Amino acid sequence: MLAGAVLSILLSGSAVAQTAADPNPGALTFTGGLDVPSVYVFRGMVQERDPKLTLSPFGNIGLALVSGEGGATRVGLTVGVWNSLQTGSSGSDGTSARLHYEERFLATLMLGVGGGVSVGTTFTAYTSPNAMFDTVKELSFKVAKAHMINPYGVVAFELSDDGQADTGSAKGTYLELGVGPALTLMADGPTLTIPVKVGVSLKDYYQAGDTDNKFGFFDIGALLTIPLKGVPSRFGSWNVHGGADVFVFGDTTKAFNSGDTSKVVGLFGIGVAY
Repeated sequence: MLAGAVLSILLSGSAVAQTAADPNPGALTFTGGLDVPSVYVFRGMVQERDPKLTLSPFGNIGLALVSGEGGATRVGLTVGVWNSLQTGSSGSDGTSARLHYEERFLATLMLGVGGGVSVGTTFTAYTSPNAMFDTVKELSFKVAKAHMINPYGVVAFELSDDGQADTGSAKGTYLELGVGPALTLMADGPTLTIPVKVGVSLKDYYQAGDTDNKFGFFDIGALLTIPLKGVPSRFGSWNVHGGADVFVFGDTTKAFNSGDTSKVVGLFGIGVAY
């Protein structure tokens, strides 16, 4: 899925917002945009059997609580919302006849500890305004390092007995490991990101009946981000982006995805940071 690559765009946008030329050098920042994927895939699970048009508008507000110098501690709080609007079988053409498939609320407390290492704690509520799935509440922890390949790891714990991402019967624990090397193709120009990730079940996350299949998915993608230099800086930093991901599914995700062993997902969109 391209979520990791989109996050890289947001993080790079936040970095831009801290430069001397930026009209918004303060402690409060905004990032947002609109993505148009060919189909919505969440952690290897395709969310629509007959997709048509899918729109994913999102927005985040970040607050720098503590800003240290050099290797000093940095603390930040981000709150945001992400949506999936679908016209296919999980949206307006489905049983609900309503467009708004998912609305995701999140809050992240991020601690930067020096050396390019950050630790984030996130609470997320995955809700379905058109009632296509039960609300899933999750607490996750992410460790990442700013590096040539940008490695990271995420552990997520489902908190609710009523809603699980795999529609299983037990609260699951999820692990994701990935990298996101980014190559600047020219000075102040397009950036090519190559996200690679694997998602596994630490406990009851990819359930199939009474079986907890450990391997969920493998994903490799490519995302090209092009800054829109014609937009005056007082309106923020804008970009257009597009790319594709190739998924390989495990036993549970294969069954969830109607027997498909793999999937190619395309995406294009527009983003802004201010």
